[in-house]
Amino acid sequence: MARKRTDVERSARDRGEEPQEVLDRNVGELLQETRVATAGVQFLFAFLLTLPFTQRFGELTDFQRDLYPLTLLSTTCAAIVLIAPVSFHRVLFRQHEKEAVVAFADRALLVGLVLLLVGIASAVLLVLDVVLGRGWAVAACTLVAVLGLGLWFVLPAARRAR
Repeated sequence: MARKRTDVERSARDRGEEPQEVLDRNVGELLQETRVATAGVQFLFAFLLTLPFTQRFGELTDFQRDLYPLTLLSTTCAAIVLIAPVSFHRVLFRQHEKEAVVAFADRALLVGLVLLLVGIASAVLLVLDVVLGRGWAVAACTLVAVLGLGLWFVLPAARRAR
């Protein structure tokens, strides 16, 4: 935890703020990011929950039926993990634990985004396997996974390394 305190203090010094002001701003930013990511996962989750109740669901191949639980569970876990910072903040509200909230939310959002990317890519694979066939589905899923990894993780990590 000492490292985080140093980061907060350094950020406060660089911006001419008090450490508590930095933490307040960080909490606000993280909760806003959570809102954005959660909206996306909710739409995908809703779609996946209705899928088994459609007439065509019974016509899925074994591969498609096996892929569905992975897609549903990764999206479900993404929703839980992306919403967790809100709960964490609420339970620790007024307990002088803002630094812990920021540290937890930072990690949870990264894990949630990984799970969301798995959910999105596998949903693309599932839907396009039904609509276009396996070859196109795998190609599109690969494109989605590479694009997501690149834009969500590799590009920011490369920028951070500089």
